[in-house]
Amino acid sequence: MSNNPLYQQMNKQNNGMQGFMQRFQQFRQSMTGDPQQQIQQLMNSGKITQAQYNNAYQMATQMMRMLNGGT
Repeated sequence: MSNNPLYQQMNKQNNGMQGFMQRFQQFRQSMTGDPQQQIQQLMNSGKITQAQYNNAYQMATQMMRMLNGGT
């Protein structure tokens, strides 16, 4: 491993991103069924509110824009 602090920081960021992507893939694989139906069930059961859903939807939309190069 290099003693260069910039290299070390970049390596930490890459490892962090890889870990995030692995956790995301696991989450994605655990999702089954119709997403709209699952969201509706969560709202009907009171586990999430419409405001929480709206907030999560906004965040997901922003993330998709970033992942698609800001388009």
